Amino acid sequence: MHKTKIMGILNVTPDSFSDGGKFIDVEKAIKRAKQMIAEGADIIDVGGESSRPGSDPVSIEDELRRVKPVIEQLKGASVPISIDTYKPDVAEECIKAGASIINDITGLKDKRMLEVAEKYKASVVIMHMLGKPKTMQQDITYKDVIGDIKQFLKEKVDLAKKAGIKEIMIDPGIGFGKTTEHNLLILKRLDEFKSLGYPILIGPSRKSFIGNITGLPINERLEGTITSIAIAIMNGADIVRVHDVRECKRAIQIADAIRCA
Repeated sequence: MHKTKIMGILNVTPDSFSDGGKFIDVEKAIKRAKQMIAEGADIIDVGGESSRPGSDPVSIEDELRRVKPVIEQLKGASVPISIDTYKPDVAEECIKAGASIINDITGLKDKRMLEVAEKYKASVVIMHMLGKPKTMQQDITYKDVIGDIKQFLKEKVDLAKKAGIKEIMIDPGIGFGKTTEHNLLILKRLDEFKSLGYPILIGPSRKSFIGNITGLPINERLEGTITSIAIAIMNGADIVRVHDVRECKRAIQIADAIRCA
């Protein structure tokens, strides 16, 4: 039976949109990672810079100060560790510390990231984002949102393959330079990305499109998240990136069973 993988979100930031400040302390971050693993996470995704709409970038030094100690202590964990960064220097140091996956929200915009991934034989997540976090929700324009994202991902996958990267995942980037309608279309037509031939990662967890539809604040979007990931799984998602591992795991078990019936 197909088993959808769960990527547990571990933000060690003071300002992430959902859980900023909760796990900035290394001990709390490690405790949370172990909790998510116990609840069923297959990957732990560690991030040290918020990518919420309107956020400002942080320095390489500040990002490493946040994430590296956490990754060092998680080295040897029973699941792979992913570093959520678009900075090659951060990625390299974190791979040395124990990470094996690079989750790049800019879709390998910096060509040096290709060199880092190939050098250390790291897996990569190539995500689509329109613009950058600071401005991505200000001027959202596509000719064809699904077609444009597919073309972007195809081009980036081709670059990664030419660089010698073996393990590639693609992410259409829910909430990253998309309107509510765009996000709904991505979830509805997710199966169209299967033609690219790579595992699909999707990350709708607690995002604003759920709030726009339901009128609910961030801490009350669990049901919307579960519905979104269940539909994504039925439409071809292979990995889901979530905050609420235990609850989403239960929903995923049912969605996987229906998908494979």
